[in-house]
Amino acid sequence: MNVMSPRTRLLAVVTSTPLVILVLVGGMLGAARPVTGQQGFDDLPVLRDVVRLTLGAYVETPDIEKVMDGAMRGLTDHLDAASAYLPPDEVRALDAGTPLPAATPGITVSKQFYIKVVGLRDDSPAARAGLRSGDFLRDIDGVPTRDMSVHTATRMLAGRAGSAVDLLVIRTNMAEPRAMSITREAPGTVRATGRRLPGGEAYVRVTSFEAGATAQIAAAVHDLGTAAAPGVLIDLRDVADGTPEAGIEAARLFVASGTLATLAAKHAAPTTTPAATGDGALTMPTVLLVSNGTGQAAEVFAAALADNDRASLVGLPTAGLAGVQTLVRLPEGHGLMLTTARYVRTDGTPIHERGLRPDTFVDVPVVPFDQDPPEADATLAKAIEVLKALPR
Repeated sequence: MNVMSPRTRLLAVVTSTPLVILVLVGGMLGAARPVTGQQGFDDLPVLRDVVRLTLGAYVETPDIEKVMDGAMRGLTDHLDAASAYLPPDEVRALDAGTPLPAATPGITVSKQFYIKVVGLRDDSPAARAGLRSGDFLRDIDGVPTRDMSVHTATRMLAGRAGSAVDLLVIRTNMAEPRAMSITREAPGTVRATGRRLPGGEAYVRVTSFEAGATAQIAAAVHDLGTAAAPGVLIDLRDVADGTPEAGIEAARLFVASGTLATLAAKHAAPTTTPAATGDGALTMPTVLLVSNGTGQAAEVFAAALADNDRASLVGLPTAGLAGVQTLVRLPEGHGLMLTTARYVRTDGTPIHERGLRPDTFVDVPVVPFDQDPPEADATLAKAIEVLKALPR
């Protein structure tokens, strides 16, 4: 049996992988197109020459496996945060389908050069350790994250309850990274809580869009009774877990008619999810507090309410995490995780990668390590002001 040498395999993979991807993804979406003349594929001869020169003229014999790995990663580096080239060990982990351990530091991550902290669970180990949405994880347990996918990072962050994960954290405008050792904990079952603010306003804090979120949001509003009648503040800041479908389910509480969500793909007609009979039981004016850490389910929920004139958004632009990923298998066990569909607003503007712009912007300063955030919550104060100005 003939076995390709690493050198031959590299040339074969680099020159054929884009075509393999196009055929597989095109077939998956039902509309493969010829590649002749398409932007990017015209550069394949240049890519082939780069590989040949690297192998033949570089001052020493390169590590072919590392070169191949870097070439494959380079194909996805300038796509979105969720798309990634996956080496065989990552593909095997996904194929195994083994659930991740429940215990984590309590963060949801994305990718922006390094692994980026997006969501942050209230009173989680990460929150107590001083991590903030927007921080970057340069290392996880001593492994640099520059070439790490979101999928690998998520797997490395999960573990046995009581075990520790070591992080090297970069914060914007801080000169030096901070080493943190954080003990993993299993999350609780609380998804939403409600309370009256000192001024009497009804306030609901959503902490997660995992299973049970819709029922707990409804219960929190109901328990506020007459305080919620003039309007309700719903705090979605730093909530980036849960599937988009969970956000759609929760939006049904507030939207009686119209389109709740639209999912758009490249080679297929958009799929819309309309409100149904019985939706929209909660009719009070609503203000949503959002941040750079508002993503996934919370983002789809916020878009549904905003696009149907059921809520005003106050805070910072959201994370832009509202896509659907598909694993494409490549030769020799490699894989490509590609975003093949994304949620868009009713005017066609993508939520994924773009995020939602708040109706009322509130700047929030970056707080240095070892310094507590300001006691005054400027976003909440502005949201109260906006709520009071809404028509009843």
